[in-house]
Formats: sequence, structure tokens, C-alpha cells
Amino acid sequence: MKVTTVCLLAALGVAAAPSWAQAQATDAEKEARKKWTYGVVWENDRFANTDRHYTNGAQIRAVSPRDDTLGLGDWLWDDLLLDPQGHRRVGFALGQSMFTPDDLTKDDLIVDDRPYAGWLYGTVAVISEGKKELRQLSLDVGVVGPWALGEEVQTVVHEAINVTTPQGWDNQLENEPGVVLSYQHRWRNVLADPGTGLGIDLTPHLSASAGNVFTHAAAGLSFRFGQDLPADYGPPRINPSLAGSTVFQPEEDFGWYLFLGGEGRAVARNIFLDGNTFEDSHSVDKKTFVGDVQAGLAITFERVRLTYTYVFRTKEFEEQEEADQFGALSLSVRF
Repeated sequence: MKVTTVCLLAALGVAAAPSWAQAQATDAEKEARKKWTYGVVWENDRFANTDRHYTNGAQIRAVSPRDDTLGLGDWLWDDLLLDPQGHRRVGFALGQSMFTPDDLTKDDLIVDDRPYAGWLYGTVAVISEGKKELRQLSLDVGVVGPWALGEEVQTVVHEAINVTTPQGWDNQLENEPGVVLSYQHRWRNVLADPGTGLGIDLTPHLSASAGNVFTHAAAGLSFRFGQDLPADYGPPRINPSLAGSTVFQPEEDFGWYLFLGGEGRAVARNIFLDGNTFEDSHSVDKKTFVGDVQAGLAITFERVRLTYTYVFRTKEFEEQEEADQFGALSLSVRF
């Protein structure tokens, strides 16, 4: 009798083990989905050994856990994003971008080069994320001009690293409030996943921005090769750029991928080339069509993702002598 009881208990234990392990995995997955994602993005032309035009961009971000809408109305996702099925998130960001002409040693106006300008802004975004699609609607509100503190930040940094101190900030754009409404839609298509942990995918996207700072429409495509590709939708960047995502949801403890992408933009307005909206200011003749090509590496380790992106951007205005290049670093952490 005792032997029979022991055997029965052992059999029940073996039968229950998979269910127990599955429950443990499910609990761990549920716990992971409760985590916020925090990120930092830094873009700078010093990565390409230049110091001109789009010279620096920095942004800090926070994105809510999956399906945590922070009390915002469902109509934002149902009626604006038109995606009642995706997992819902809310994102926030604070950023600053700086633009300068090529020659930083001149203190007078350089009429055939882009204006000095700073852009300081905050962002709120609603995000819908599915296995194969990502949709995001974001609103940037900020200020262009001296209140954006571009002169102060660039001067302090340049003095600290002992490079040319910019002399022409007195010619920067005037103070102007800025508003930009942006939308992006990405599709993630895995082309090959042989079961070895490595995969290949193509991620096309469409995006648009409208406002007195940026107004443009864009389309692009990214190619990725590596491990745990479903973890995200590509590296995060600062607008205008190839679309990406701050959020990552790794399925493995370690993952990586190489990426190559391109985007074309039709530009109707760029205040950093067109000049102030409501006042006379320095401006240049912008190009209507601008293209970006980027390549880089993303690495995820448990709750951390690190990416590096190298960007080649075609000429943005008629007087520009050569295309621009810069790099972007991003760090995202989930906790």
C-alpha cells in the first residue's frame, strides 16, 4: 500500500511539473510586463568628426508598462490610432536639439549657411504595440530660440572638451513656441527564422509630422539580422529620423542584431532652415526631398538594451556643400 501511494504521488508530481513550470513562467512574464521602460538617446556629429548643422540632440524617455494607459481615454487608441487590438502604452520625453553653421569661429551672420538654433521640448505619446505592427501618435510642445538654451549648453560642453567655442549664437532664431504632431506606423515581418536563434526581418514604416517646427511625410525600410528580433521595432531615434521604439520586450536573456535602413522625407517646413514663422529671421533655401541611411548594432541583456547607429543624411538646403554624418547612442532599461 505504501509503495502504491508513493508511486501515485510521484506520478502526480511528474504530471503537475509542466503546469507548475508554465505557471511560474507566466507569472514571470506578467511581472516583466509591469515594468516601465526608461531610455536616453544622444545624437552628435562628433561621432563623424564634424561639428556643424545638426550638431547635437539629446532626449530622455519613459514608457508605461504594457496595457497601462495611466487613465487616458480608450478613444485615443480606438479612434486616433485605429487599433483596438494592440497593447497600449503611454510615453513621455524631454529633449533638446541644436543646429549651427559650418564655421563656428565667425561672430557675424553667415548668410549662405543654416542659422544657429536650439529646440527644447517635451513629448507625450500614445502607443499601440502588436506582434507585427507598431503605431504611435506623439505631440511635441516646446520653444525654439534663446529660451531653448542651445547657446549655453553648447558653449559649456565645447569649453569642457577644449574644442572651438561657437561665436555666432547672437544670430540664432528668435524665441518661438513650437508644436509638432507626429505619427508613425511600423510593420515587422520576419523573413527567416530557422530555429537556430538567428533571424532576418524587414521592417517598413510610414510617418508624418505637422507643425510650425517640422512638417513632412516619410517612408522607409529597415533590414535586421540577429537574435531575438521580436524584442523591439528597431533602435530609437530623435525626430526627424527613421522611426524606432524605446520599448523592448526580450524573449531571451541575451540578444543582438545588426541593422541597415533608409528613409526618404518630403519636407514642407523645417523651422531650422526656413526661419521663424512669425518674425523675420535668417533662413536658407531648403531642399524638398531629404534622405537618411543608417546602420548599426543593438544588444539586449536581460533588462538593458544598448544601440549605436551611424547616420548619413543628404543635403538639406541648396547652399549646403556636402552631406552630413552623425552618430546616435541609445540606452534603454526596464524596471
